[in-house]
Amino acid sequence: MHSQVAGYLKQDEQGYTFAYAPDYLATSTAEPVSLTLPLREQPYMERVLFPFFDGLIPEGWLLDVAERNWKLNVRDRMGLLLACCRDCIGAVSIHPLPNTDDA
Repeated sequence: MHSQVAGYLKQDEQGYTFAYAPDYLATSTAEPVSLTLPLREQPYMERVLFPFFDGLIPEGWLLDVAERNWKLNVRDRMGLLLACCRDCIGAVSIHPLPNTDDA
């Protein structure tokens, strides 16, 4: 959010989790990424991708271009977010975590 790490979005077998970063919450300028995800310490959990994040994914012909060029499955919402939403219109962008595997 505005070039600061505001939080972390995770997908697992239970669904999706979004949690604000503690450092972000501690700043005086912290603001929610969405009105539907107000600032709080507890993580948000949903079976499906949060509507705010799903709304960042392109639609129509732009989605077709992304699907064709990056060979993405339109049902892979997290994959689409990571591939298409690094430079979104607005204050929020999505970036993958750096790979921390030593192997």
